[in-house]
Amino acid sequence: MLIFAALAGCATTSDHAVAGHTLTTEERRQLALHSQDRPGVRVNVMKPSAQPMPLATPRTALPLTWNLQGKSLSIDDYFQRHPVMALLIAKDGEIVFERYQFGLTAEHRFLSNSMAKSITGLGMGLARADGFIPSFDALAQTYLPQLTGTAYGETTLQNLMNMASGVKYEETYKPGDDHGKFRLAANRVGVVLGAKAFNVREAPQGTRFHYASIETSLIGAVLQTATRESLARYLEPRLWQAIGAEGTATWFLDGAGLENAAGGVRALPRDYLRLGIVLANDGQRPDTGKQVIPREFLLDSTDWHRVAAAFRPRNPSSYYGYSNYFWLENSRARRFMLLGIHGQAIFVDPAHRLVMVHLAASEHAKVGEGTMGNERAALWRAVVQHYGKW
Repeated sequence: MLIFAALAGCATTSDHAVAGHTLTTEERRQLALHSQDRPGVRVNVMKPSAQPMPLATPRTALPLTWNLQGKSLSIDDYFQRHPVMALLIAKDGEIVFERYQFGLTAEHRFLSNSMAKSITGLGMGLARADGFIPSFDALAQTYLPQLTGTAYGETTLQNLMNMASGVKYEETYKPGDDHGKFRLAANRVGVVLGAKAFNVREAPQGTRFHYASIETSLIGAVLQTATRESLARYLEPRLWQAIGAEGTATWFLDGAGLENAAGGVRALPRDYLRLGIVLANDGQRPDTGKQVIPREFLLDSTDWHRVAAAFRPRNPSSYYGYSNYFWLENSRARRFMLLGIHGQAIFVDPAHRLVMVHLAASEHAKVGEGTMGNERAALWRAVVQHYGKW
């Protein structure tokens, strides 16, 4: 049972002796949605590894402060100001900070939201390496013949992975937006038939970034068709167990029995951290040396120097760059993120072998609409600068 009180977790598992954040009504609702399992909701599972990646825990506190708009802030301040459910930081594969609040612990499974998109993207990299998808230049209708002749059917897999179809689709998270309409249709008739309602290409494909979760949903359907397995079953041995996950992850299913590729994973916070650690090591599991994710695919996905101008940081559509469902930092060094609405994020800095997992219950779907967006970015910058240069 969750404790909806102004409590803060400590650096590891027990309560911390600082005041925590006081939840608003909407934050309470988001907290329940993001940290509680949903009885009756159909899921597929990804079972844990028989050999979990070991994670050493910190022996000392992380002395971290930063300045923002003339104020000196600490992690204690951050937890007090924001509805952070969990914050974990790893350096060189070891946990250097871990804290929870609202009665949550490392044993709770947290909803990924759109961080699942990046997991789906990794599935595409693995499927290409396995020979199931020889080329990302193939059209979606090659794998989804029901879309033949439609705008999405005639979009390449690569452009779907970059959210660059050019198809008109508005995702505002407000009542009545296209995303809500699509999710209702997908639960009724499946993502492929549901996508046929969006058939106006308003820009040439490959020329602009335009965020549209429907495009990840279609890639999820492509993966299922190409591999002849569900996403969870395909990724369980190749990704989830391969990174050394210690817990079972679940993946929500739509009405047609397909995983919600755009946002339906629920996993332990330390397993999100393990995924980040593998990503920080260019796809290699550091404790075993095994290459889990194809290195060149990962570099293509996370190095903004490798992507076309339209998808680099500070492109006309976004401050961040975007490639294969990863967000690319506007920095000289390679830094990237897995992001989900309401404050979910995994930040990765391969040069410093740094990872930060941030799980939250923001009342804003887009955290940039509140103060969390800027303050979370300042926190991440402070973490990087604590260990080196930005």
